[in-house]
Amino acid sequence: MGYFSLPMAKMVGDQGKVICIDLQDKMLERLVKRATKEDLLHRIETRVCSYDSLKVSDMKEEIDFVLAFAMIHEVKDKERLYKELYEVLKPKGTLLVVEPKGHVSEKDFAYSMTLCEESGFTLMERPVIGKSNGALFQKGIAFNQK
Repeated sequence: MGYFSLPMAKMVGDQGKVICIDLQDKMLERLVKRATKEDLLHRIETRVCSYDSLKVSDMKEEIDFVLAFAMIHEVKDKERLYKELYEVLKPKGTLLVVEPKGHVSEKDFAYSMTLCEESGFTLMERPVIGKSNGALFQKGIAFNQK
């Protein structure tokens, strides 16, 4: 729908690009309509993912920043997801993970953070984000594939 996508598209400027990924094509269609209304469609690229892939293998080390807002808890294979995110981020790229406290316990969030770190990310900060758990990670220079 574009709750974060449209503000981010404004932030990146005319030379930037926001990659929006969703399982549901219908959600991306709504985003396209809203982006068109706000004259931001030229800054947005949409992709339909699958349950086992973000479908971004063509974007190795091209992304500066990833926002994973209230969605990690819905992914079964979190290790695979974090490795996929690691691969698309540029060296020293950042990943902001935010999960609602009502859906994700502190224990489950801590486990997810551990998986993220095991994928090569370094925890930089635990920002306070409303009624959510947040963690800001940075991609390391070298990744030791397991």
